[in-house]
Amino acid sequence: MSELSKVIDSLEVKFFKLSKKIENLEQLNESLSKELREIKQTAQHENEKVNSLKNELESLRITNSLLGSEEYKKETKLKINSLIREIDYCIAQLSE
Repeated sequence: MSELSKVIDSLEVKFFKLSKKIENLEQLNESLSKELREIKQTAQHENEKVNSLKNELESLRITNSLLGSEEYKKETKLKINSLIREIDYCIAQLSE
């Protein structure tokens, strides 16, 4: 009977240790999940900044070419032509 008691005590100790490990792993998982959400949010914010800066750069290039810079003149002409086509399309849609 004493040996059975030792086995039960041993199992209780192992169960307690496993229970603590599970608790620690759950806390770690929660912590890592929170960190991942924060990193994703930061990455999304940074992507929005990059897109905003790209749009600003494009606007500055167009403005620069309109002010006489030869470097982006072709790009500007293409952009203007694209905008004119869009306006013509809108006018055609309104005319119908």
